This record gives sequence, C-alpha cells and structure tokens, in this order.
Amino acid sequence: MAGGHVHALYRHGDTLIHGLPPQVKVAAAFLFIFAVVATPKEAWWAFVIYASTLLSLATAARLGRRFVATRMLIEVPFVLAALLFPFVGGGATVSVLGLELSRSGLWDMWNVLAKATLGLLTSVVLAGTTDIPSMLRGFEKLRVPRVLTAIMGFMIRYLDVVLGEFRRMRVAMHSRGHNPRSLAGIGPYARSAGLIFIRSYERGERVYLAMASRGYTGHMPSVNGDDAGISQWSAGLAVPAFAWLVAAMAWWSL
Repeated sequence: MAGGHVHALYRHGDTLIHGLPPQVKVAAAFLFIFAVVATPKEAWWAFVIYASTLLSLATAARLGRRFVATRMLIEVPFVLAALLFPFVGGGATVSVLGLELSRSGLWDMWNVLAKATLGLLTSVVLAGTTDIPSMLRGFEKLRVPRVLTAIMGFMIRYLDVVLGEFRRMRVAMHSRGHNPRSLAGIGPYARSAGLIFIRSYERGERVYLAMASRGYTGHMPSVNGDDAGISQWSAGLAVPAFAWLVAAMAWWSL
C-alpha cells in the first residue's frame, strides 16, 4: 500500500492520542470494547461512563463533533433493526404510548444499541487518530499474521481506487446526459459496476506480477519503528483498565 495514502476516516493532528504508538491504541481499543460487551445491560450508568470517556477522548484528539457524527451514521440501519426488538420479543409486555411492547425486547434493544454505539464510537476515535499504514504496523507489532495485514492493506487501498473509478464513470455518464430518476435507469450503473469488477480482477493480476518480479514471495516485509515504551503502554491501557473496573463494579452492583 502506498505510504502516502490517507483514509478519509483519519484526521491529522498533533495531540497526545495521535502520538501514541499504533499497537498501543489498537490493543486499548479492543480491550475497551471487550469491557463494554462484558458489562451487564442492566447497569445503564456504566454505559454513560463509557460514552463520557469516549467523548472526552474525541475532544482531546480534536476530532470535532461533525467529524464524529458523520462517521456514526453508518449505524443507522442497525438502529432501525434494533427498534423492531420490542415488537417481536416475547414474554411480559409494558405499555408505552399506547403500544404493548415486549419487556425483554426493550432490554435487548437497549443492549444492542448501547454496545454497538460505543463500539462504533471507539473505532471512530481509533481510526480518527491513527492512519491506515500506522494501524497496519500496529497489528504487525501485536503479532497479527502478516498475510492478514497485507490483505487488509490492499483491500483498503484498492477499495478507494475502485470507488474512485466508479465516481469518474458516473461523472462521465452524467456529462453525456444520463440522469436516471427511477430504478428503471440504473442499468448503466449495474453494467459499470460489472466492468469495474472485471478491471479490478485484471488489475490484481498485474499488481501481483509486478510484486513477484520485485521479489515478493507471499509475505510483506516487516517494518521497524513505532516501538512503545512502558510509559506509553501505561498511558494507553489506563482507559481500558478503567473500563474493566467499571464493568466489575457493574457486575458487583447486581
């Protein structure tokens, strides 16, 4: 993957969170999410603490409200699906605004929405403070198999390439008068998507041949640097350690 490639999820900055080694941030993010998932759904106060912690980190990283909010929109389909739980759940019911809703379904809805939202917000903070090449190096430092990091790197890099080609083809069609106003006019888009898929397959073969001619044997070369000291690990893992403490208190309070 090109070293200069920067994904749209990343925001440049010189904050302390940006300066942490990527492996520290990746490990902290996973441990924090595990703590959120392990928290009982009845402890609503714990989720408020988690959300406040993440919003404080986003503020400290200077990500901005609009930056975070626009990237949280990907959760909308899951929110709409979770809203159906009170209507399809069984067991005892409770009346809300004249509607009979399942009590267990309401708890399931809260559980899914709270944990999914916090997990997504964690990933937004991680991606917003860590560019893709650094994140891949962080995975390598955490002993993730190199073949997986190589696949992730190429997938992210060439997903942007494919989307860029589709945008250019769409602009070309619009410049030639194609402006569909109903589903009947999406045929050219479908054919363009098929053509891009064929081009992507052919591009992949050419890229592999170019890499093989330069000595690629199936493993990406290791990258040195981004070493983390004890102080950096301590600072990075303080947040998930606090989250696990809150989770333990939540279970103790039941």
